Amino acid sequence: MEQLPRLYLSREEMMKRIARFKDLKGSDGGLPDSKMPGCERTLFNVIGFQPPKGSGGAVTSPVGDHAAQLAAIKISEGFNLGYCKAKPGHGPEMHNHDTNETFIPMTGTWRASWENEKGEVEFVDLGPLDVVSFPPGMIRRFENVTKGDPNAESILMFVIGGDGPRAEFTDQAMQRLEKAGVWPARV
Repeated sequence: MEQLPRLYLSREEMMKRIARFKDLKGSDGGLPDSKMPGCERTLFNVIGFQPPKGSGGAVTSPVGDHAAQLAAIKISEGFNLGYCKAKPGHGPEMHNHDTNETFIPMTGTWRASWENEKGEVEFVDLGPLDVVSFPPGMIRRFENVTKGDPNAESILMFVIGGDGPRAEFTDQAMQRLEKAGVWPARV
């Protein structure tokens, strides 16, 4: 005997829950490191990513304030999904999340790096459809390390828990951004 409640949506309601990759609107700004050389990337907010409460400065939506407004499927059901498109050698600075973050390369080779208990950076390289999942609080980053054409962008999918997850760049990352002149000095 069924125990879970059933939900019925009209076709019109279901059509609002469909995102076609060719129609996604990406953003290349809105994060502290968006203009940092080597960090340039386009983020596509597919499902969710509502702006978190208490954001500002180094604390922001994982997709940045700009892309947070561009959700293709505007729902809050406990998770968020997006894509990152970047050239080889590009990816964000080290950062942290208050929720789980899972990476799944769709094309190319992507390096997932993290800070261990000694403050050292470790990494693993992932190919298409491989998966790595970072728990809340773990310092991490990703970078496209695909060999070949330096202008050929690859795509990484990311899934992040929560309805309004928060991301925060490390103090060291913020200092590099300030020194490079791409982020205003903190007071």
